[in-house]
Amino acid sequence: MAVRQIDGPRAGAPPGRAESLVVFLHGYGADGNDLIGLAGPLGKLLGNVAYVSPHAPEPCFANPGGRQWFPIPWLDGSTETAMGRSFACAQDALNGFLEGEMKLFSLPASHVAIIGFSQGTMMALQVGLRRSESFACIVGYSGRLLFPERLAAELRCRPPVFLCHGDSDEMVPVESVHEAATALAANEIAVRWHVSPGVGHGIDEEGLRLGGRFLASHLGK
Repeated sequence: MAVRQIDGPRAGAPPGRAESLVVFLHGYGADGNDLIGLAGPLGKLLGNVAYVSPHAPEPCFANPGGRQWFPIPWLDGSTETAMGRSFACAQDALNGFLEGEMKLFSLPASHVAIIGFSQGTMMALQVGLRRSESFACIVGYSGRLLFPERLAAELRCRPPVFLCHGDSDEMVPVESVHEAATALAANEIAVRWHVSPGVGHGIDEEGLRLGGRFLASHLGK
């Protein structure tokens, strides 16, 4: 199957002027427009940075107006086979996109960070830990680490990771952040995490502030 081309809204510094790149990965049923607005508050912390928020490669089964990185059988009635096939294709599409962006901006992996939300966090951890060259860091909100039992055998790099989750998340249980942090630490990945009290499936001001500080401490170093 041919690798799908993906792209999405952009903000910040243009090619030739950007010193670093932040890639946003949206959640299930949304699209790249959902996260690109974070470029505003993050820009106050990060300086001369480019931002891009690609749309996931597939229309969302449960929300035709949105996109998905892969279907979720218990939400949309898809099959496990369809999920696995889409998941593999999404990884290829995202890896191709990241390679293209690094070439476009003439930036090494050490000047690239990924921020994921929900299903986007799953993609960020899946792809970001399996590349030959490590990104500067990964920030994940309200997501989980898929297939932790496979990580030791598939791990190729160890970018530092920050995870944030609301303790009232109705979509992805807060226990997911503890499970992910435990698995990452067991594989010698530097991981920090934060639980936001009273927050559901979303990003609160404190979580964004902590994520921004984490990015500022790692991006481009």
